[in-house]
This record gives sequence, structure tokens and C-alpha cells, in this order.
Amino acid sequence: MSQVLSGSGMTSQRTRSRMIERLREKGIRNERVLAALAAVPRHVFIEEALASRAYEDTALPLGFSQTISQPFIV
Repeated sequence: MSQVLSGSGMTSQRTRSRMIERLREKGIRNERVLAALAAVPRHVFIEEALASRAYEDTALPLGFSQTISQPFIV
């Protein structure tokens, strides 16, 4: 898996920022948690075919019968 950390399009920093905005709207207020979620390039950990969904509030498969938790759960 050789995805770029900064990303473009659906894996861009702007997309991560929108995810953080949605989490704030849902009541997440801990700035340390929000900063950590903003820093993690979720698209790097999932299959490339699902990269466009990496910042949605949904769990996604990582492979090996594992999933990456949806951001609201974290």
C-alpha cells in the first residue's frame, strides 16, 4: 500500500477537516481527541478502493477480519 499521507480529493486535509466539523456538531469537544483524529490519515489504513469513504462516520474493513472504527466511536 503506497498511498500518500496528505492525500487529494476525498483523502485530502480538507476532507479530514470536514470530518472534524461533523464530529464537533455531534458534540465531541475534547480538542486532544479531535486533533488526533485530524492527524491520522485514515485512508492509508484501508483498501485503496474504499479510500474515498475513509472519513465518513462508518467502520471500514482493514483486512484480516478487522475494521477501523467509525470516528464518532473513537
